[in-house]
Amino acid sequence: MARQIINGPKILLMKVLNNKNISLVVAVIASTYLYAIEPIAYLNSLGYEPAQKEIASSKNGMITTQHFLATQVGEKILNRGGNAYDASIAVAFTLAVVLPRAGNIGGGGFMVVYDKETEQPYTIDFREKAPELSTKDMYLNKDGSFNDKNLSTVGYLAIGVPGTVAGLWEVHQKFGSLPWDELIEDAIYYAENGFEITPFLADILLRYSESLSLFSETKEIFQLHYPNFKNKTLVQKDLANTLKIIASKGRKGFYEGEIAEKISSEIKKNNGLISKSDLKNYSPVWREPLISNYRDTEIITMGPPSSGGLHVIQMLNILENYDIKKIGHNSLEYINLLTEVMKFAYADRSKYLGDPDFYDVPIKKITSKKYANDINKNIQIGKLTPVNEINPGKYMDGESHETTHFSVVDKTGNVISMTYTLNSTFGSKVVIEGTGILMNNEMDDFSAAPGIPNQFNLLGAEANEIIPFKRPLSSMTPTIVLKDKELFFTTGSPGGARIISAVLQSILNIIDFDMDLEDTTAAKRIHHQWYPDILEYEFTLDSSIEKNLKKMGYKTESKLPLTCLQTIMFKDGIYYGYGDFRRVDALASGNISD
Repeated sequence: MARQIINGPKILLMKVLNNKNISLVVAVIASTYLYAIEPIAYLNSLGYEPAQKEIASSKNGMITTQHFLATQVGEKILNRGGNAYDASIAVAFTLAVVLPRAGNIGGGGFMVVYDKETEQPYTIDFREKAPELSTKDMYLNKDGSFNDKNLSTVGYLAIGVPGTVAGLWEVHQKFGSLPWDELIEDAIYYAENGFEITPFLADILLRYSESLSLFSETKEIFQLHYPNFKNKTLVQKDLANTLKIIASKGRKGFYEGEIAEKISSEIKKNNGLISKSDLKNYSPVWREPLISNYRDTEIITMGPPSSGGLHVIQMLNILENYDIKKIGHNSLEYINLLTEVMKFAYADRSKYLGDPDFYDVPIKKITSKKYANDINKNIQIGKLTPVNEINPGKYMDGESHETTHFSVVDKTGNVISMTYTLNSTFGSKVVIEGTGILMNNEMDDFSAAPGIPNQFNLLGAEANEIIPFKRPLSSMTPTIVLKDKELFFTTGSPGGARIISAVLQSILNIIDFDMDLEDTTAAKRIHHQWYPDILEYEFTLDSSIEKNLKKMGYKTESKLPLTCLQTIMFKDGIYYGYGDFRRVDALASGNISD
């Protein structure tokens, strides 16, 4: 029997017991055991069949997303003559319909671009913002304690000013080739006519039935008409009408006019803070990409207010000092080394990372080779450094788990790596009446107070405190890797705080261990974020490795997978793609004509 019943199956088991479905109870108990042994067996035991059967390949481009319908929409746009930017916009709007827990127009995110024609990288930040009326202590009592932890995660006060539509509009204005309205046609179709609720989505709707019933509009859309969610079609008429307005009026269709009026008036009516002025004045920002070298590759990634890219570079700079392949993938020494490196990076994240428009983030210092070498002097394979001895910046001179990532490459070589989110699963659980728009709960990504962790147990400090118009810190890590000025691979993932560690391990798997995309994706992942002091691992660890880790002083814990890599690789003139089986509806495909 498995050493422990892991959190995810445990939650699902309670739901099943409540439903008195004995046959499903037996299946879930069995699957909990299988899960600890074999991930694919676990998925199959729950009735899941991953959409990705094998590595996809194509000479004309590739798309990988967390839902097969969005992948197909992206392919359609490329086959219509659109470029990677067009396809990305269409994919993002489609995911807002078919992946409601994370895809969105009520949230925000980041996009990393490599434009083949100019051979230039670009990054755009369309992260949500704190409303003008927000305050530093808005969730705290006078003594500095939380008034109500739910205020920053559920309901109207948790909502930040959305950035997704503005970001996609900005990308289209700069790089798009097809008309804007054409890129939203499929999203409108799936919202208006519905799409089949897959077993994976059905289980998520069941698991979140309680929180999705807190607000009448949300309950009406996602719960009332689907008592068992099986063989059902999810229709979102109001969202279809909203998308039609955005298709017709562009950015203004969301941030001004009737949609903005509905958003601001309902939020005000329910003691939230977003105003019409907040919406009208929202703007995305083109930021300087973070660029670094690892081995013989060039890493292009997102800078602050995303923390992911900066800390991936920081960790790679440390790991460059080691013969990773010789140490061995997921060996005792490898897990020990990665864990120690992660602890130093996440400690720095807790103090130094925030919105660079409001705080002077020491980007050059954290990403410098010298700083990495100073940290490395204090890492010794075979030993554990206690977390209380790792202070943020000690050697420096003077997410919701529910995010979604997709990658797109077109036949001319333009590359898009985009991660966007509602933060938690289904965000704030608020759907704005008459619009179908699920809103984010991104205000929880700010630090309510130094030393108080957010829902992902991430600590923060002054750098990430709440200030009006400020963007909260993120772990999203959309990344592009070049070799000899050509695409090598692009990757990214959902998973809250675990995004950073997942992307790091995908880079190491490909560059140091020369894995193909299937092996890269299937490889078990570990995670340590400094606080709490727990080494997490997927599935199981070799018993002797786990025993030795505990002897060294590590606290270990098995977790359900919370990340989902969407990776595209380019090799010998062929694009390869793979959608992570951890979210079984994910699919990479390259059915793109000449």
